[in-house]
Amino acid sequence: MSAIDKSEKKVLLVTGSVLSLFIFSILYARGRNNDLPECLPFNKTYLEPKVTRLDKETYQVYAVAQMWQFQPSQIVVPVGSEVDFFVTSKDVVHGFNITEKNVNMMAIYGNINKTTVKFEKPGIYKIICHEYCGIGHQGMQAEVIVNYPPGTINNKNQ
Repeated sequence: MSAIDKSEKKVLLVTGSVLSLFIFSILYARGRNNDLPECLPFNKTYLEPKVTRLDKETYQVYAVAQMWQFQPSQIVVPVGSEVDFFVTSKDVVHGFNITEKNVNMMAIYGNINKTTVKFEKPGIYKIICHEYCGIGHQGMQAEVIVNYPPGTINNKNQ
């Protein structure tokens, strides 16, 4: 019976360590809340841009990209709102990126991408197209305006 060479032991040790790290990473990521966009079955109702308030803090936005604009171009929600974005395109492939948020999706005709975003700080969050879609691409922007609800007092400024 032959013994294992020292270099073979090192290779087995490194391989086992990398494999253990890989398995741990998968199990760790599975237990965390990953905000990955969903792909939904296509339905023509998503081609009509709109903002719908479901309750005090929950909104749905049907965002439609088309050369060279996002509709709706302004979305106004109160601080603390949770917004479901349903994104599609009427023509070519567009990007959908909300600055300062971890939102980066593609708007593709015939597909609906969905993600949920919580807006906890007031401000203006720009939506930009990050996928070259033609000569007017650089001006393709929209915005999410997050304000304190009317009648509330902003305690941080007092």
